[in-house]
Amino acid sequence: MNKLIILSMLSVFLVTSCKKDVQETAKEEIKNDTIKTTKTEKKMGTIQLNKELFLEKVMDFESNPTSWNYLGDKPCIIDFYADWCGPCKAIAPVLEELAAEYEGKLYIYKVNTEEQQELAAAFGIQSIPTIYFCPMVGDPQMAMGALPKATLKQAIAEVLKVE
Repeated sequence: MNKLIILSMLSVFLVTSCKKDVQETAKEEIKNDTIKTTKTEKKMGTIQLNKELFLEKVMDFESNPTSWNYLGDKPCIIDFYADWCGPCKAIAPVLEELAAEYEGKLYIYKVNTEEQQELAAAFGIQSIPTIYFCPMVGDPQMAMGALPKATLKQAIAEVLKVE
């Protein structure tokens, strides 16, 4: 009988202590996730555009379809891509790195051609990835394919005039 009472007390103790460990672990995970989320929110990355945001931040091609009039306050890169595209997937992390490296100096926008077919058609996108380099003044320059980081940085310096 004493053994049964002792075993019962021991099992209650173990369950209670394990429960506290699980609760502490859960609290720690929530705390760590909150810290990660806060850090991520502070870091600027690429910006996903739909048609409405494109018209507002880049160019209102509906009101003025014949001439380029960039609406942004910093130069930008626009990556026309698709989720299924291998070269698009390859260049995506490079664009994220560049967005962090040039934070505050330029924008890097992404347009999913599968979801934004009207935008892709308006800009004659026939091959992906297609990248537009849009300076503050003048017409954008287009490049096709997954460009290496060094080439992208060269275009940022020469076309967008960003160091």
